[in-house]
Amino acid sequence: MVGDPERRRRARHLGPERRRPLILDAALEVFSANGFAGTTMQSVADAAGVTKPVVYDSFANRDELLLALLAREEQHLVVSIVAALPADPSVGTPEEHVLEGLTAFLTAVSEQPQSWRIVFGAQYGAAPVVAERVRAARAFLVESLRLTLLQSLPGVADPDANLPILAELLASMTESCARMLVVDGTDRSPAELAKTVSQVVAGGFGNV
Repeated sequence: MVGDPERRRRARHLGPERRRPLILDAALEVFSANGFAGTTMQSVADAAGVTKPVVYDSFANRDELLLALLAREEQHLVVSIVAALPADPSVGTPEEHVLEGLTAFLTAVSEQPQSWRIVFGAQYGAAPVVAERVRAARAFLVESLRLTLLQSLPGVADPDANLPILAELLASMTESCARMLVVDGTDRSPAELAKTVSQVVAGGFGNV
């Protein structure tokens, strides 16, 4: 990978702390193109236009590099998740919340494909500590959905009985739609995917 010439020039002349963001930029490109197995310290060094020892000056090993990259990209994803949740879940129906929120969320996903590729890809073949970081990010999504559903359905007699299940199912469908957009490829738009999901889950919400 050739990498950006200006970034390569700057990376060669910066100290480790200032160089880290540039190396992470290069790592994101490499990981997005080649996955976990194809992301090596050498391939990242090549993409950043520096020598491998320079990369090791910033990150002790590949797992540390990937964890730092996940932490950075997760910040983008958390912002997307929070922005997609309804400001007032008590206004409107759960189906409307799913349609509007998922459309906003999947639109953000389509605009940040590299961030999502690393989250999906890091689940496969990564060290346990990296995979655990990915699971924690997904747990945050499920809990956010559960709380939103709870506020959307104030009349539910026993919310703990069914809402966690619905939240998990909705999180799985959300994840599948995001994967279709950034990994598998689809000719469906974020709005079309969101509409399909909202129609599927509407019956489930109505029977809680």
